[in-house]
Order: sequence, then structure tokens, then C-alpha cells
Amino acid sequence: MTIPPNQDDANKARTTYFNLPALDVSLAFPQATPAAIFPPCTSDYYQSNDLLTPEEQALRMRVRQSVEKEVAPIMAEYWEKAAFPFHIIPKLGALRIAGGTIKGYGCPGLSITASAIATAEVARVDASCSTFILVHSSLAMLTIALCGSEAQKQKYLPSLAELKTVACWGLTEPDYGSDASALKTTATKVEGGWMLDGQKRWIGNATFADVLIIFARNTTTNQINGYIVNKNVPGLKATKIENKIGLRMVQNGDILLKQVFVPDEDRLPGVTSFQDTNKVLAVSRVMVSWQPIGISMGVYDMCHRYLKERKQFGAPLAAFQINQEKLVHMLGNVQAMILIGWRLCKLYETGKMTPGQASMGKSWITVKARETVALGRELLGGNGILSDFLVAKAFCDLEPIYTYEGTYDINSLVTGREITGFASFKPAALSKRSRL
Repeated sequence: MTIPPNQDDANKARTTYFNLPALDVSLAFPQATPAAIFPPCTSDYYQSNDLLTPEEQALRMRVRQSVEKEVAPIMAEYWEKAAFPFHIIPKLGALRIAGGTIKGYGCPGLSITASAIATAEVARVDASCSTFILVHSSLAMLTIALCGSEAQKQKYLPSLAELKTVACWGLTEPDYGSDASALKTTATKVEGGWMLDGQKRWIGNATFADVLIIFARNTTTNQINGYIVNKNVPGLKATKIENKIGLRMVQNGDILLKQVFVPDEDRLPGVTSFQDTNKVLAVSRVMVSWQPIGISMGVYDMCHRYLKERKQFGAPLAAFQINQEKLVHMLGNVQAMILIGWRLCKLYETGKMTPGQASMGKSWITVKARETVALGRELLGGNGILSDFLVAKAFCDLEPIYTYEGTYDINSLVTGREITGFASFKPAALSKRSRL
């Protein structure tokens, strides 16, 4: 039998520089600039910025400059650690984009186009930060604004708008993702309030949220109701989901509710059935559609700069025909994605947007973004797998976005139901095997 060496002997066998820290990427690979110094925006080839109002253009530049300055230098480090950079929350709050389209209560009252553009600009630099804001703003805050009482709006929205407090939105459960309307978490009426029991999963911001929007089945009516739950109440526990490959900075959590008491004044009166969640999801799906747009813009911008800086065979990579073709393919995708996203916003603003249009926008844009980011990964070669050069991180971050707020397949079926009149979400009943 061979006796393995002890740990001291094993360490002695290694080189003296075994535990040295990695070289800074700018020293290890000086030929191209890492994403910590973010590239200028070169992805608006069809000058879609002209479609925006002066106010929307000004917001875009303010968000772009802030996120490039504050988030770009630290995003690879925090993504690698799967930790959230809490110190930037006040800086994100200062942008005055939380609350998006909500008017009053200290919220910015932006047009949906302005809110979408702000989402894209954050996602262009870092998808995790944009998801943090979307969960907080376009899901949790919007639910209070659309479905809450006047007292609830006055109590919660002003602080949430400044990001002095943070919210999360709890619909998905371990057994019910796409089939969310079948959720099992229960709300039982008791004297003075409600008792919540159940479990939620994949809830962004869950581990540190001050305010949790929880959907549960009313045991009396069997309908879905909504509740505002405050952190640290007895019976509430939230734990971080580990080992994600995408949106690693986002603190997705498992939420356990065991006899959690919610007073009557924190039940959302505007949520009386699952259909009421669609009022929120209609807006949220527009916002989520702009995340992959922003991600694709950032990846294109990074590739555009990289191919000009990186040289092989005595020439910049940008001089090679196959690289130019891929870059143009990416750029064309970005132009089409922007125009679809912009049109969705205009349909919403005029009251014409349908659920099918929102769903097709989200599903189609994420598919094109996947294609775009995959091309970018190819263009960067070996550096395409390093988060330092953005593309690898974006490649991974896009995967959960492709899935959440309705998978590609479910959103396609929402549109399919709208254009055909037939719902095809559930499989046909299995027929009994005939006897031969």
C-alpha cells in the first residue's frame, strides 16, 4: 500500500511561487484594454438615439457615465466572488431610476422608454446590477404602485425610490416556475391578519431585502393574493442559492415561510387572483427585454475595441474578413433588437401593447442576444473566457435572463395563444394504450 505524503511534504514539492497572486490583467495581457476601463459606445449604428426625447437622451448619458465609472472597475471582482457590492447601492439610488414609471411618492415618473433605456445602460456594463434594480423596481415597487393601498404606497415607495430600503418579489416556488399559477404557499386568515406558510425559490435580492412581496394562495377563496412581508419577522428565513454560473452578483435566495404573520394592513388589496400579477409582468417583460439589448451593446462595444487593439499575424484582428463578418452580424442584431424594444415601449405608452407582443419581444430579443454574445465569445478567442474582458461574464449572465420572466418557450406560447386563439401550455391528456 502506498502511503500518501503529508500536507507539509506535498507543499515542499511545489514551486516557491505556487501561492503567488495572479498578475494584474493589464500586465499579463497588455495588448488589449480590459472592461474595467469600459469601451465607448459604438453600437448605435442606425442612430436610434435620435428616436429619444432630449430628456431621455440626457438620462441615458447620466446613467451610462455613472455605471461606467462606478460599476465597471469592480464588476469582475464581485462577479467572481458571487458577492453583491453593497457600497454602490447609494450611487445607484442617486441615479433616480428606481421606481421607473411610477408617478408620485418620491418616484421618478419616467416614460417607459426612459426606464427601458436606463435598464439597457446599466445592463450594458453589468447585467447583475440591472437585475438588482429590475427586481426591486419593475417587480416589487410596481406591485405596490399598481396593487397597493394608498397607505401602503405612502409607507413604502418613498424609501424604496431612493434605494434606502431594498425590495424583492416572491412568486416562483421550487415546484412551480413556468406553472406559477399553481403555487402552493398558503395564506390563512387569522385575527388581525394572515398566516403565511410555504417556500419560494430563485428570489433576487432575497437575502438582504427589507421588504418582500410574497404571493400566496388564500385558503378560504383558493385565489392568489399578495402580501408585504418585512424582514426579520418570526418564521421568515432567506438563504442564498450557491453555485450559479450567471448573474453571480445577484443574491438569489430560497425563502422559507413558517407561520409568518402579516397584518391586515400589509395585504395588497389589488391582488385578488393570479391575473393581477399580469399587470406587473406586462411592464416588467418590457424592461427585461431591454436587458439583453444592453448586454449585446456592451459586448459589441468591447469586441469592437478589442479587435482593433489585438494583433495577430502582423495585423489587428479587425483587419480579417471573417472577424468583420461576425462583427457586422452582431451589429445588425443589436439594431434590430433596439428597434423591437423601442416599438414595444411605444405600444405600451399608447395603450396598444398586448401580452403576446411583450412576450414575443422578450423571447425574440433574448434569442438574438444569445447569438450576438456567442459571436463575441468567438471573436475574443482565449480572452473570451475571462470575465476581465466582459464577454465571458455577459455570456453566462444572459443564460438566466433567457429563462426568467418566462422562458423562451413559455413566452412563445403566450404569443402563440394570442395569434391562434388556442392555449397549448398543458400537454394533451395521454390516451390509453390501445390493445392490439
